[in-house]
Amino acid sequence: MFVNKVENTGILALDLIDFKTDLTIESFDIKALLYQEAIVREKEFREALAAVDWSVFANKAVAISCSVDAIIPPWVYMTLAEKLHPIAAYYDFKDVEELAIDLWRQTLRSTDLSHFQNQKVVVRARPDIPASLYVLATERLVPIVQTLMYGEVGMPKVIFKKSKV
Repeated sequence: MFVNKVENTGILALDLIDFKTDLTIESFDIKALLYQEAIVREKEFREALAAVDWSVFANKAVAISCSVDAIIPPWVYMTLAEKLHPIAAYYDFKDVEELAIDLWRQTLRSTDLSHFQNQKVVVRARPDIPASLYVLATERLVPIVQTLMYGEVGMPKVIFKKSKV
């Protein structure tokens, strides 16, 4: 009879990939709204803003950026936020990759991890997970788990173990 020793360890796995957002992320470059793609002139900016088809951002995350070296007054960001607020699911002044990681972190931060209370937990090893997510997972798990590990259930590396008092 085959005995699955890995299954008998009682180790629970946490895969950080499960917290990755499924929102589509769109990029919005302010450059197109600038006068001669270089400076903010209010009249031209507001005209360019009025011509934007905001519906393309419906229920999506929007990464606002500016690909040219221009001085952008804060009211421009506020105006963009006001336009995106009723349409986009999320928006921020970040590049697409930073926004994706930010959303990933928000999901991990807001997820109820209480089912890991006093358990042995291994955070799965994946090369494509940003280091900041491993840091956040550790921050969230250390106060509640009995043992925190990294790797795979069959060969984990112990990171933290609650001392028996």
